[in-house]
Amino acid sequence: MLRVEALNAFYGKKQVLFGIDLELPDGTIGAVIGPNGAGKSTVLRAIFGLVANRSGRVSLHGSDLSRATPVQNIAAGMAFVPQGGRVFRDLTVAENLRMGGYTLDAATLAERREAVYLAFPVLAERGRQAAGALSGGERQMLAFGMALMLRPRLLMIDEPSIGMAPKLVTQIFDSVQTIRDDMGTSVLIVEQQARQVLRIADSVIVIRAGEMLSHGPVEDYRGEDVLRQVYLSHRETQAN
Repeated sequence: MLRVEALNAFYGKKQVLFGIDLELPDGTIGAVIGPNGAGKSTVLRAIFGLVANRSGRVSLHGSDLSRATPVQNIAAGMAFVPQGGRVFRDLTVAENLRMGGYTLDAATLAERREAVYLAFPVLAERGRQAAGALSGGERQMLAFGMALMLRPRLLMIDEPSIGMAPKLVTQIFDSVQTIRDDMGTSVLIVEQQARQVLRIADSVIVIRAGEMLSHGPVEDYRGEDVLRQVYLSHRETQAN
């Protein structure tokens, strides 16, 4: 469904991604893991067109989006949820969802909003509340809901657990699983909390120093020895 080939990215003259190749089958969750500073978030940003200086090929369901802007990628079926659960805090939950679906006609908007409420019942309960009054976990769900209003084929999520209290982290990842299972949306997610994201993922991509170190089914990455190798080997490389 998503195919990325030889993706390179630069911040100014500095190259930060080196020939990334990955594939994400339809209706699955792909987890991008690796140590801090490895370039995981840059992978999502480059795919979505937020990194201007990039090269390589990006395609979604066979459509070449290698030179597409974020607006063009949204029209093609991508959505991107950045770090921090960004919502309009002064607007109500329902108004935020309306902003997420601002291009839709009234009937379609209402239908999509109800689908989001079905997936995340707590948002239906908070529909008339200002988004700023929600808990951190609820705001993250609302950010998911806004992105889903246009029914993307692919939802990319950047570190949804960042800044979250530990008791909310499980709830957040259960929400991501709901997006795949109940809404049929493919998800590519960057996450530092490897154990949590491996609980819900179907496949794994390991990024280190801007390069893809390995990839494969999630079962190959659930052992403690494997995770230790992913993270500790990075520290050893830095030390040397």
